[in-house]
Amino acid sequence: MSRLLAILLDTARQETRLLLALALPICGAQLAQAGMSVADVMMTGRLSATDLAAVSVGSSLWLPLMLFMTGTLMGLTPVVAQLLGGRRIAEITPNVHQGLWVALALGVLAAGLLWFAVGPIFTLMDVPEAVAERSRTYLFAVAFGMPGAALFQALRAFSDGMNHTRPSLWISLAGLAVNVPSNFVLIYGGDGMTALLGPWLPGWIQALPALGALGCGIATALSLWTMCLTMALYTRHSRVYGRVTLWQVPRLPHWPMIGELLYVGLPIGVSIFVEVTLFTLIALFIASLGEVTVAAHQVALNYTSILFMLPLSLSMALTVRVGNVLGQQRYRYARRVAWHGIAFCLVVALINSLLLRFTAEPVIGLYTRNAEVAGLALSLVLLAMIYQVSDSLQVNLAGALRGYKDTRIIMAITLASYWLVGMAGGHWLGTRGVPGLTEPLGVHGYWIGLIAGLTAAAVMLGERLRRIGKAVAYGERDPLHS
Repeated sequence: MSRLLAILLDTARQETRLLLALALPICGAQLAQAGMSVADVMMTGRLSATDLAAVSVGSSLWLPLMLFMTGTLMGLTPVVAQLLGGRRIAEITPNVHQGLWVALALGVLAAGLLWFAVGPIFTLMDVPEAVAERSRTYLFAVAFGMPGAALFQALRAFSDGMNHTRPSLWISLAGLAVNVPSNFVLIYGGDGMTALLGPWLPGWIQALPALGALGCGIATALSLWTMCLTMALYTRHSRVYGRVTLWQVPRLPHWPMIGELLYVGLPIGVSIFVEVTLFTLIALFIASLGEVTVAAHQVALNYTSILFMLPLSLSMALTVRVGNVLGQQRYRYARRVAWHGIAFCLVVALINSLLLRFTAEPVIGLYTRNAEVAGLALSLVLLAMIYQVSDSLQVNLAGALRGYKDTRIIMAITLASYWLVGMAGGHWLGTRGVPGLTEPLGVHGYWIGLIAGLTAAAVMLGERLRRIGKAVAYGERDPLHS
């Protein structure tokens, strides 16, 4: 018994160390990319309310497209991880090349949608004309960066699958380093720079026009292409990828390989898109409850989203780790790795919940001085303590299943739990309450619906992982083919 306990503890220490080594750089990269959005909002907000509204509305359109592309291209990660684990090195390059073709197609398609589809969408959303005009120019500029964003995500998926997650951190920081000064120059123009740095600037700099939201879009496109080109140079010249050489003989599109990548990746992209649109719709429903409720909802959601970065990063790391072990044909150990990752994410979620409990009041005070907003946000943060646990569990269960390349079930479970339980249940509780027991619960009803949806997803994904892990461990399913 003591020997078995020693083996389990040694495995736990080893796997925790490997998971954190993969997850922490991913977390840093996520925060750096989130920092770009924060910088965009802060810097356009200082120029004018119209430019801020234009960027906010535009971001609500291009960020979901970006996340859909990211999710779809994440299908490359378990493919590379399994090939690396099985030492099938020669097969990695062809798969990555097909991933790059998929990325290019997705990037061009996203750019086309931003160029040609935003007009009717703005009409449906009844966006004020001044905001719509500036948002159109903002999105026109951002569209040029979408192919670069997609190609970067494909290269990042390759690097993550090769167990090298640090490059995405440093390159995301490079993107942020380009984004902030570019924003400053292009949003504020020469007058803004002169006001900050003084009249000694050269005349041509002082003559630069203030482009506002358009400048913000150009800066975003520049940062996206910077990340893409830097990642390409790194994968070309770095020796950390061993015998994998991406940048020699390009391979033409190979439809069977592309089909496999889309079979694994497209359900991930749809799942992420569904989650994003869920939160967008909830925000729209809550908008009718008044500005205090909207503000409190945004404060609570923003604060909890920051803490969620680590569980999300652990999920991405768990995909890599499970894929590596499956590629090594250590099927029973892969099952242990997956459930250790789930247990570790639960510990992280409980720590996050404790942080929420003891830091909520002072942190909310940094967001707002309105006592009514602060009080409502505090009550939502108490619900978020449960939300953190459910969300962390479901996202890491999904990460483990992605390591098995079992992604279609994630999409089906996401659709059912998010929309039928989370959205429909939350809307019912928010607007009607529990008949005979409670009045409409307002924003609290929507949050309870979210918790119920995420919990349902965690239960169903947990059962799926139990079944597929057992089937693979005992030879009832081939883990190397989706």
